[in-house]
Amino acid sequence: MPKQSSSGTSTGNGAFEVTKVSNLNCIDLSSSDIQRSVSLLKQACLDCGFFYVINHGISEEFMEEVFDQSKRFFTLPLSEKMKLLRNEKHRGYTPLLDELLDPNNQVHGDYKEGYYIGVEVPVDDPEAEKPFYGPNVWPTTDILPGWRDTMEKYHQKALEAARSVARIIALALDLEIDFFDKPEMLGQPIATLRLLHYGGDISNPSVGIFGAGAHSDYGLITLLATDNVLGLQICKDKDAKPQVWEYVPPIKGAFIVNLGDMLERWSNCIFKSTLHRVLGNGQERYSIAYFVEPSHDCLVECLPTCKSEENPPK
Repeated sequence: MPKQSSSGTSTGNGAFEVTKVSNLNCIDLSSSDIQRSVSLLKQACLDCGFFYVINHGISEEFMEEVFDQSKRFFTLPLSEKMKLLRNEKHRGYTPLLDELLDPNNQVHGDYKEGYYIGVEVPVDDPEAEKPFYGPNVWPTTDILPGWRDTMEKYHQKALEAARSVARIIALALDLEIDFFDKPEMLGQPIATLRLLHYGGDISNPSVGIFGAGAHSDYGLITLLATDNVLGLQICKDKDAKPQVWEYVPPIKGAFIVNLGDMLERWSNCIFKSTLHRVLGNGQERYSIAYFVEPSHDCLVECLPTCKSEENPPK
């Protein structure tokens, strides 16, 4: 695990921002010591809502294949990618500068391009009328043979890994281990795979230029696979002046997992959903985010184990 170190950078307004390397807890999904896993995860969720997950059931060989296929897409000519532009169901290609995550601090959109792949629902299925459900947008097989197969396989494998993480989260919240496995939760989830490519741009927070602006995710949990290029930062206390940002170093073969706003609310704000952003350092960077939420039919209200007379539902 990387040792903590720090270096200073001016924020441009006279304040001094300390950049550290974060030392996150690491959860081994193959471990037989479930109590240790629960303890490590709970500590992480109370602290910052970010942790690593290893031995998650997806081989390094397959992860490399997914990254290779992602690169194959992003190296296509822009004219080809624009044919697959994101539709109203949030499927397909999002160009450079398309997304503005932190409008108060960004001068323009993120220096990244992306591709959304959701739960595949046929257009004639009644479920397809719901937001985030419907058919995906796919590149043609003559341009990217095998691409769809790889992404659909990854979508399924990542969902299994997310369910495994959710079982440990359930135990950390003093719930039954299968609490999140119910059909209306992760039995039939809204799960979105997003391929991301950051060009070789250099971010400059003091003038509002970011690879990805500061934001928290809005769902249940996010599983992030990334290459070995440093870029992701977290801010454990969003109200601090100035904000202190820590780098989250990539670990080969590990997911970086973070909690979303929905789980923070579900847990009565006991667990944390934390601000994060991406700074470009002049190197290309690829990552693959997998966003997991329960189904449309799930009622989200304060969990029974997260309220008391001293801590009533917010």
